Amino acid sequence: MRLPLLALAALGLHLVVPACSQAQTVNDSTVRLLQQLADAAGPPGAEEPVRAIMVPLMKQSSDSLRFDGLGSVIAQQGTSGPRVMVDAHMDELGGMVRRVTPNGFLTMQMLGGWLDQALPDQRWIILGSKGPVHAVTGIRDIHVVPTDERSRVFSRDSLMLDVGATTAAEVAALGLEPGDPVVPDSPFLVMNGGNYLGKGWDDRIGCAALLLAMQRTAHEAHANQIFYVATVQEEIGLRGARTAAQVVKPDIGIALEGGIVGDTPGSHPEETQAKLGGGPGIFLYDSSALANRKVVAFVRRTAAASKIPLQLDLVQGYGDDSAEMQLSNGGTPTVNIVVPVRYTHSHNGIVNRKDFDETVDLLVALLKSLDASTVQQLRDFTPSP
Repeated sequence: MRLPLLALAALGLHLVVPACSQAQTVNDSTVRLLQQLADAAGPPGAEEPVRAIMVPLMKQSSDSLRFDGLGSVIAQQGTSGPRVMVDAHMDELGGMVRRVTPNGFLTMQMLGGWLDQALPDQRWIILGSKGPVHAVTGIRDIHVVPTDERSRVFSRDSLMLDVGATTAAEVAALGLEPGDPVVPDSPFLVMNGGNYLGKGWDDRIGCAALLLAMQRTAHEAHANQIFYVATVQEEIGLRGARTAAQVVKPDIGIALEGGIVGDTPGSHPEETQAKLGGGPGIFLYDSSALANRKVVAFVRRTAAASKIPLQLDLVQGYGDDSAEMQLSNGGTPTVNIVVPVRYTHSHNGIVNRKDFDETVDLLVALLKSLDASTVQQLRDFTPSP
């Protein structure tokens, strides 16, 4: 996918690229896309900057494009054959301003599954009416903290956003008020070993995979009606997937997500066994859904035929949009395909380029392999004689 620099400017994106990674970013359209998506601000209910990136690119590769009532984007390729819904969510973990204190601090309502340990001493961006405002969740100085408090985890309700103001009037002058969206301030960075550091890989990595697969299937034969859907508000209850699936009425559903890895110090094998650089994964189980066993077998056969490594995982405490697709249209066989991510639901996550490229290859192979008879077999629960 070629995204000229003039096109980036037309979208109003002014990206600062670290000097060590600038040449690679400029020369690699996939890296540019990943940077755009990772750096865009899009907490639940305020996905406009991400939608502004997704919509022009989805239009280029679709026969039609529309929106549901929550703001999810639904792009269609093809007008006959099985209805296949491919889903990735645009929103990321974030927050919103709850209250402004008389001395110019702001309290924050967290949106999504944050760990309290991840919140203190972090930089944030508040999307105010006069533009973005930088903030920090401060932390008490080590020189004055009593010894018995130094190892304590401070609750999210005790944290304050500091924007450098000293009065509520100064906060108002910055264009800030209760309800304003808040996102992590963590610029994209190219790391060693084909790894990329950034915020929001859950699920901007899925959005990027959706866009690249969509571009390829627009020019390759397939026997389906493919509905590529970029959903909203996944992090606060899979809401966009529910309303979008009501519109699409899929026969088969494929969610694209950021996965979990167990290759870092302190990880336990019963939590997850996936690793960065090990290839795309599928979830056999998570807290919101059980993958359809026939679809799992279909994915495994397709990956093997394409010589794509596949990681199988079961993860507690995880929900994804496939759960809502699964419960739509009288019941829909689904699977959740993931790009492994280190440090999800935090300011700084890491993804691997090989994992990403192979996920796109796997998705395209699946979509090209589906046809009416295959979908009918996947949906057939008639007992064997």
